[in-house]
Amino acid sequence: MLLMLLPALFVSAQDDPSSAAGDPAFVPDVRLAKALVDGDSVLFMKMNNVYVYPVMEIKSEKQRKAFNRLVTNVKKVLPIAKETNKIIIETYEYMQTLPDQKSRDEHMKKVEKEIYQKYKPRMKKLTYSQGKLLIKLVNRECNSSSYDIVKAFMGPIRAGFWQAFAWTFGASLKKKYKPETTDRLTERVVLMVEAGQL
Repeated sequence: MLLMLLPALFVSAQDDPSSAAGDPAFVPDVRLAKALVDGDSVLFMKMNNVYVYPVMEIKSEKQRKAFNRLVTNVKKVLPIAKETNKIIIETYEYMQTLPDQKSRDEHMKKVEKEIYQKYKPRMKKLTYSQGKLLIKLVNRECNSSSYDIVKAFMGPIRAGFWQAFAWTFGASLKKKYKPETTDRLTERVVLMVEAGQL
């Protein structure tokens, strides 16, 4: 009986704008099926991972505010990092189909112009800490540092320019995402946001 109600609950959660399903970082996955086990039909359901962590010990108001700020920043920046990964994959695959370097360069200029038009207003609204978090989350999503991505698509000179620009603001495009050590709390928040738990 419960299995029959779950799809209805899932659909109603999608319609609710306050739910996590409205979050672009949350991709729901619920599948109902049946399998034949020892000659008997068994219903089963496959759904998103549910992460269970020990309760956080927040000892002060300052820690609570810092955690809430991290959650807000991840929710704002994670969709941009995921979009970045998608754009990189699409651009790379399309550029592999182009016949010569001249057409690749023309395509890169066109893509760069479109990215500036679409993302410049969003980037201007990011805070300093959100920008630094975005650099790390791009590394998480793409398995490559922002510096290496810029270098691969635009060359080492422009990558050096953007690294110097970031350095003047105390950031680094070469920053790596370390989910096992320094970014452990960030990874916890990211996984929970992706699963729709936050």
